[in-house]
Amino acid sequence: QVQLVESGGGSVQAGGSLRLSCAASGYTYSSYSMAWFRQTPGKEREGVAAISPSGGITYYAASVKGRFTISRDNAKNTLYLQMNNLNPEDTAMYYCARSQTGFNSATWPNEARYATWGQGTQVTVSS
Repeated sequence: QVQLVESGGGSVQAGGSLRLSCAASGYTYSSYSMAWFRQTPGKEREGVAAISPSGGITYYAASVKGRFTISRDNAKNTLYLQMNNLNPEDTAMYYCARSQTGFNSATWPNEARYATWGQGTQVTVSS
């Protein structure tokens, strides 16, 4: 069955870096756009970054642009999120998701476009 498994979360001090991975299985990974979302308790899930099937098009939330980089390795069926210069506001559970449709710069953060989600990996940034 379709499965997404995140890894790479952890605890880091402000200014540090982490790289999240999302291993995909059960479908043709290279055919689907992917995204990273994050959520903190009591808040709605927020789109962090998204990437087209080939990896040639990427989108970022304003809060992470210039610090985070989304990428994918279609040969390894894996999605990545390189997070640099982390700050306490980045503390959240991070989820990868597979989009069911194409998207553009305005529509990619819409959760309704994503039908498959991983279980999440926790990122905690201390000041």
